[in-house]
Amino acid sequence: MTWTDYANAAQSSLDHYFAVPGIQFLENSHPHDTGDTATFNYWWLAHVIDARIDAWQRTGDERWHRAAVAAVENIVERNGGSLFNDYFDDMLWFALALERLHRASGEKRWLDDALAIWDHVVEFGWNDAQGESLAWRKQQLEYKNTPANGPLIILSLRLERALPQGTRDFRDYAVTAMAWLEDRLVGDDGFVEDGINREGDGRIDTQWRFTYNQGLYVGAAVELLKTSGDRVYRERATRTALTAISALSDGAVFRDEGDGGDEGLFKGIYYRYLGELLPLLPVDGLERARLERFVVDGTDALVAHAWREGTIYPGNDWSKPWTGPIPYSTMLSAIMATELRARIEDARA
Repeated sequence: MTWTDYANAAQSSLDHYFAVPGIQFLENSHPHDTGDTATFNYWWLAHVIDARIDAWQRTGDERWHRAAVAAVENIVERNGGSLFNDYFDDMLWFALALERLHRASGEKRWLDDALAIWDHVVEFGWNDAQGESLAWRKQQLEYKNTPANGPLIILSLRLERALPQGTRDFRDYAVTAMAWLEDRLVGDDGFVEDGINREGDGRIDTQWRFTYNQGLYVGAAVELLKTSGDRVYRERATRTALTAISALSDGAVFRDEGDGGDEGLFKGIYYRYLGELLPLLPVDGLERARLERFVVDGTDALVAHAWREGTIYPGNDWSKPWTGPIPYSTMLSAIMATELRARIEDARA
């Protein structure tokens, strides 16, 4: 089988194991009677949009475009007809997917919605607490973290490129948020901490060491590199990408980050933004080779242990088989990784 075949299988496995009729759209877990079956996972669905766009761009098959639009419509329907919720990071993930859907389809309505979310997030979440930056949610405006500020940087710079000059001060917000992030949460080795002041005590949550945050910083640095041309951002993105491997993996596979549901998506975010960095690195460079080898080894382990009668059924630890229930967040990480592997193999062909 080729990696295009595996990527197709991963995409189809999301439907095979989780799709249901009606407004539920995707059951949160498989088997369907396990886990929290009723929760509306707004931000997981935002990543479904991105995953379907991956398949559409790789194959040109219009059914994946329709699948992406169906996920957008499901979010809005389940959210009472609104784009907005209480979590700034959730909304930014949705906006990032909408902006990307606009780029892929050319439909202006998706860009309009992405801008509406950006405006809402900045109006209600940007403040000076703990330094000028974006809060995590409306009920905790003094709690600041990477999951909110990373997507804001990425979205701001993508909107700056997509919209007429002067539409908003996109770059100012991105540069300010990046300066805050690097000052407060990025270590000398490039490791990115999760957040600060969650309990109102000014403490950094150093106990939360997640692939998610490393991927977001890589993505933010890549967007600043594209915007400014300053190679320091490429160096910083590469440093963090490599540090994530040494700190959070066995050298080939990321360690299990938890079984709360959200954690299943974390490594997928790393793979997504690593995929943005790799084409910007020298083709014959050692760092690119090391990072691509990590993708190859991890996805080899994934399919070796998760392949099940033409489908992929992954756990959160790809170094071993998994037979228990899984949330579809875990499936999304497998999709993102296999899509990246397919792109790597296609570039080598």
